[in-house]
Amino acid sequence: MKQYPVTKNQQIEATIIDLSHEGMGIAKVDGYPIFIENALPEEEVRVKILKVGNKFGFGKVMEILKPSPDRQTVENEDLLRTGIAPLSHLRYEKQLEFKQQQVQNVLTKVAKMPEITVLPTLGMEAPYAYRNKAQIPVRKIDGQLATGFYRKNSHQLVPIEDFFIQDPAIDAAIVTVRNILQRFNIKAYNEEFNEGFMRHIVIRRGHYSHEMMVVLVTRKAKFFKGKEIAQVIHDELPEVVSVVQNVNEEKTNVILGKEEKVLFGKGYIEDELLGKKFHISAKSFYQVNTKQTEVLYQKAIELADLKATDVVIDAYAGIGTIGLSIADKVDHVYGMETISEAVDDARDNAKLNAIDNATYLVGRAEKVMPQWAKEDIAPNVIFVDPPRKGLDQTFIQAACDMKPEKIVYISCNPATMARDLTHFAELGYTTNTVQPVDLFPQTTHVETVVLLSRIEK
Repeated sequence: MKQYPVTKNQQIEATIIDLSHEGMGIAKVDGYPIFIENALPEEEVRVKILKVGNKFGFGKVMEILKPSPDRQTVENEDLLRTGIAPLSHLRYEKQLEFKQQQVQNVLTKVAKMPEITVLPTLGMEAPYAYRNKAQIPVRKIDGQLATGFYRKNSHQLVPIEDFFIQDPAIDAAIVTVRNILQRFNIKAYNEEFNEGFMRHIVIRRGHYSHEMMVVLVTRKAKFFKGKEIAQVIHDELPEVVSVVQNVNEEKTNVILGKEEKVLFGKGYIEDELLGKKFHISAKSFYQVNTKQTEVLYQKAIELADLKATDVVIDAYAGIGTIGLSIADKVDHVYGMETISEAVDDARDNAKLNAIDNATYLVGRAEKVMPQWAKEDIAPNVIFVDPPRKGLDQTFIQAACDMKPEKIVYISCNPATMARDLTHFAELGYTTNTVQPVDLFPQTTHVETVVLLSRIEK
């Protein structure tokens, strides 16, 4: 049996030497790494070993013997235990440095571009209470409906009412909706047996409009007194302009199902982004930090250095937030998206803003772009904002085949971004500017905008 320098349940004293990309402190015992939650570099801690594996172990801080000068007080440690705010114990300036370094690390190790300098992360003046959307599980604890968040790596609900990083009006609304559901004797979902009724409460709130949407995610379609409950929600929360039932009958970790029904009001909320109006429905992708999204998009627009004669492609267009934000600066915007409802939203949002130089199609970008090329559509700039998995090689090839002067890549995952940059480089596009933006303060996530330029041959 393999021997390790530590054993489970052993307590040791250790010095933290670094932070992992997930924000956990790293200590080493005879070269064996131990990852420790709520521990910062330079701290000396007493640690209980929780798990021992072949290559590394996990530990829990029992006592901080020497705190880091960068540690800040966390009012509720459940924010760390659940992963809601895993960096909330680290001074904000250091959070920004940490994120800059994470991007620099992947450029060096994954993209093999150590010569590229990552700019300092653009942070928030008030890095909390920023989330405009909440997705909160509903469970039964001590005979009552409870809302909160799961403890990390488990499905054990930790009751929480102040989520710190969410709009406080959303936090208060979750409690109000939960209490209304309790009064109507609505049964909470039991995940283990796939029983019960109310799975999640999802709330969206417009940053500027303050319009609120409540989505009640249920296990079954039949919702006894559903419309009456929706009316009571509006009566007690006048900001609510939409209550939607979403039906998810599957035993799954995916929150939203396919079937929806409007129980009260309209099926969307309206808000603004960079002066443009947008209709946002229950399933729409819309960045959760409105103020920092404006910073991100402004930086992307600045890097693109758009001209009035430019033709722009907005790949992964969603509901049109990027393309419609730049439409008045260019000749024409072409966008595509695989989700037909999102394309409908993008077209509606173009009409809402009286924009007539934007075209949106349903389809995969790697199929739509060659068709546009046959129609002699030649983009000067391509904006791309993919999901965490990054870009398919076929998309990268299709984008480069159109020979735009510039590609502006907005990434929510530095590792897949770095991988993709190597493919762009192979096809003649050089990485010029790398700018991290902190869309998710108090967490380890970082958004990055990159300018790629075509190498003239």
